[in-house]
Amino acid sequence: MGDYGRELQFGVFITPDAEAVDHTLHVASVSDERGLDLIGIQDHPYQQRYLDTWSLMATILARTHHVRVFPDVASLPLRAPAVLAKAAASLDLLSGGRVELGLGAGAFWKAIGAMGGPVRSPGQAATALTEAVAVIRAMWSGAPSARVDGTYYQLSGVHPGPAPAHPIGLWLGVLGPRLLAEVGRSADGWVPSSSYVAPDDLADKHARIDDAAHDAGRDPARIQRIYNIFGTITTTGSRGLLHGPAEQWIDQLTELVLEYGMDTFVLGTDGDDPDQIRAFADDIAPAVRAAVADERR
Repeated sequence: MGDYGRELQFGVFITPDAEAVDHTLHVASVSDERGLDLIGIQDHPYQQRYLDTWSLMATILARTHHVRVFPDVASLPLRAPAVLAKAAASLDLLSGGRVELGLGAGAFWKAIGAMGGPVRSPGQAATALTEAVAVIRAMWSGAPSARVDGTYYQLSGVHPGPAPAHPIGLWLGVLGPRLLAEVGRSADGWVPSSSYVAPDDLADKHARIDDAAHDAGRDPARIQRIYNIFGTITTTGSRGLLHGPAEQWIDQLTELVLEYGMDTFVLGTDGDDPDQIRAFADDIAPAVRAAVADERR
């Protein structure tokens, strides 16, 4: 494993709280103004206090100028992949190429079923996600027509389009070995969260991705590794991973790049705190970039 040598990116993980709309949009503006690369928005349509992720993405894109936005990650069972592909391409065109697509196989199945979505076993969910990747790729292909013959998703001579403004990154938020292999075969990135995949667990998952990439004739270094991280930047002593002063954050994120293979960090904070986001953008991201650049020379 180790460093894949990719360009570093930094972003923020925003809660789509319907009771804090002004705050959410302010946080998005701060992220854009401070030069962060990404805003990730969780997608839980069955959560009654959450805004629709795609509606919020469109609003943020209309109010910002540089930052790219993605669902972190879209809930496939409640998002038909052909329509999802069209929505992403449309927003990408409308925003001048500032949309990426995070996609997950589904979780919280009882809630999904309560909203009318399909309840799938792990194997069924994995098959459906693999088919969805094929559908999305076909819808972005620019081909005159497209056909996908899947168990859960089909295209039968549909006319794809419009094409996105830029090659949208298709990033899979998956954990199991079968879908990690799918990342290696066909995805542009992998999106784990530190709350589910600790740093010491990354190596095994990278290896599954990389082995599948090699088998498919792909360079593993072309696959982006996006880490949703959660912590607090303090002015006092350390309380563990990513809970401490800026110097600790710089050292630990640099290590996550050079030793643990991650290249993109999307920060979640308590209450989507603008001061934490400013510190991350102003004090930590540039220093990590500089430290990694020094080690790569």
